[in-house]
Amino acid sequence: MILVEAVLGNVAEPEWAARLADAVVDDLSLDHWEAQKNRFRKKTSGGLDLAVSLDRGTFMRDGDVLLWDAQAARAVVAKISLRDVMIIHLDALDSLAAGIAMRACVELGHALGNQHWPALVKGSRVFVPLTVDRKVMSSVMNTHRFEGIRFEFVPGGEIVPYLAPHESRRLFGAAEGPVHTHTEDKYAAVDVETGETYARPPVRSDPHAHPHDHDHPHDHDHPHDHDHPHDHDHPHDHVHPHDHAHPPTGRKPAT
Repeated sequence: MILVEAVLGNVAEPEWAARLADAVVDDLSLDHWEAQKNRFRKKTSGGLDLAVSLDRGTFMRDGDVLLWDAQAARAVVAKISLRDVMIIHLDALDSLAAGIAMRACVELGHALGNQHWPALVKGSRVFVPLTVDRKVMSSVMNTHRFEGIRFEFVPGGEIVPYLAPHESRRLFGAAEGPVHTHTEDKYAAVDVETGETYARPPVRSDPHAHPHDHDHPHDHDHPHDHDHPHDHDHPHDHVHPHDHAHPPTGRKPAT
C-alpha cells in the first residue's frame, strides 16, 4: 500500500503537461463523491493500492497528480467522473420589471425546493447537479416556463475550474448524499456543506395534521394564535392562553 498525503500538481499545469507527455500514466478513477473525501483507500487502474490522506479542506480535482516516479517516468493521476450540471441563467431578468423578475426568482426557488434539488448560486447563474434523469429536469423547467430564465446542461468537469473548493464540494457532494427520499416521514438528512448525515425530527406532508396519534396529558404551555373552535376531545392538564374570545361549548359567557 502506498500513502498519498499531498497533491503534487495537475496535468493542466504546463510543467506537468510536458513532464507527463511521454510518461506512463496510471489512472485513479473516482466518482465525484469519492473525490470530496480527504481520506480513502482505493486501487488504481494498474493495480496500485493507494491510501489517500490529504489535509483537512483539501479535495482532489480531475487531473491531479498523486504520485510521480521520475526514474521510471510513471505517474498516478486522478480521473474524476462528475455528473452533468444544469446551469440556470438569470442574466436576462435584468431587462424585466423588478416585480416580474422577483416573481420569477421566487417561482424558480419554489420549484427547485419542491424537487429537493441542491443548488449553488454564483453571480447570475444557478448550478444544479443532476440528481435525476436529464429529461425529468428538463420537463420540470419547461413546465414552469419561467419568464426571463433559460437553462442548459454541461459536463460537471467543465465548471469545476470556476468553483472554489468549498463550492465544488457543496455542489457535487450534495448530489451524491447517502440519503435522498420523498417519503412522508424520515429521520435523516444530508448537510449540503459537509455531505454528513444527521438526524432530524419527522416532517409531515399535512401541515394541519395533529402531531400526536394517541391521547396523553400535556405538561407544557403554548399559545394558540388561531381563531376557531376546538371540535376534538383530548385531555389537557395545562393552562394555555387564547388570544381570542369564544365561550366554551354548552355554557353561557360570564357577565
